[in-house]
Amino acid sequence: VQLVQSGAEARKPGTSVKVSCKVSGISFINNYLDWIRQAPGQGFEWMGRIDPEDGGTKYAQKFLYRVRITADTSTNTAYVEVINLRSEDTGVYFCASRGTKGVFWGQGTQVAVSS
Repeated sequence: VQLVQSGAEARKPGTSVKVSCKVSGISFINNYLDWIRQAPGQGFEWMGRIDPEDGGTKYAQKFLYRVRITADTSTNTAYVEVINLRSEDTGVYFCASRGTKGVFWGQGTQVAVSS
């Protein structure tokens, strides 16, 4: 099982970033795909998740209006896009696929937001 995420990103405040997560070795459509963030020196923060089978999403209240999670079943790839970036969005973004066979994590993508 592999969840391979896109590379590190550097952005300025007010811009947007889109991180990808390509899943292999397990069924993409039969597992929820979560996005979790870890800011420097802080714990993990759940951002939201998508059901790739029907595209249904759920977001943490904090991210409801600035985060969009999508999934492309033709490439088994999920995406998280954060708009109107702020310095506090700096951190490592992880994807995780969870289903009956367990939870599998991507390697993490560093996103740095600074002016």
